[in-house]
Amino acid sequence: MRRYGPVYASNMLRVRPPGSTVRLLDERDHAAVLAVCDRDPVTNVFVSSRVRALGLQPGRLGAQMWGHGPGGRLESLCYAGANLVPVAATPDAVAAFADRALRQGRRCSSVVGPAAEVQALWALLRPRWGPAREIRPVQPVMVTAGPPPVAPDPLVRRVRMDELDILWPACVAMFTEEVGVSPTLGDGGASYRARLEQLIRSGRAFARIEHGQVIFKAEIGAVTPQACQIQGVWVRPECRGQGLAAPGMAAIVLEASRSIAPLVSLYVNDFNTPARAAYLRAGFVETGRFMSVLF
Repeated sequence: MRRYGPVYASNMLRVRPPGSTVRLLDERDHAAVLAVCDRDPVTNVFVSSRVRALGLQPGRLGAQMWGHGPGGRLESLCYAGANLVPVAATPDAVAAFADRALRQGRRCSSVVGPAAEVQALWALLRPRWGPAREIRPVQPVMVTAGPPPVAPDPLVRRVRMDELDILWPACVAMFTEEVGVSPTLGDGGASYRARLEQLIRSGRAFARIEHGQVIFKAEIGAVTPQACQIQGVWVRPECRGQGLAAPGMAAIVLEASRSIAPLVSLYVNDFNTPARAAYLRAGFVETGRFMSVLF
């Protein structure tokens, strides 16, 4: 794990190292941005998928993409939107990104990404942006590239558009459970529902539905040619402890690796012991660690 100590012993009101600059990237940087992301396609799947789908114009991307590197060479990135996400951030880049973020003011609802980079970034942001609502310092990143070792649940399938209203309550429950606030706050859930519709239309929402109720569900939120990332895993509370998650995940892994991307990944809170055990049974292995700071 990289160390981020002495680099940041400067005044917190100005954390940028002398001579260090951050550049706002645009479409001319598209190939270079993807080259940085592709160094670690699993870790960087979220940012890479957004850039591949939407490009680098802030109005379409819903975020700014910051770049940093010596001599104009792009070495590190930071996605600055609803989430602040460092990508391949060197110690100098972390300090420069923190300086840019502090001068711009907080516009994100979370800082999330590789644990060492987020920890260093948050150390610089905390004096002005803290305290956080919640910090999740250890979130194992897990991936599977082979057939799952457990039999897939044959009842887990892609959700149809006419089942949106069945899936919706389960998604709201999952989000509220996971994040601590309801996705219906603010705009009444319009943006969250629109995103769910998009996932269903693109064949990236999966569930086991019985008698008009979701028993198990998950979505694939980020996709690149190399990898995809499962999110929103949820088992109906009264059905938990019945061994449904591992076969459900196995079913999604089989279909995702066949029709979406060869590497299937996710990240999970370290304190969620049942979920981690289910993912291990489904053939996932830990390959890294994320950290999240929630506001």
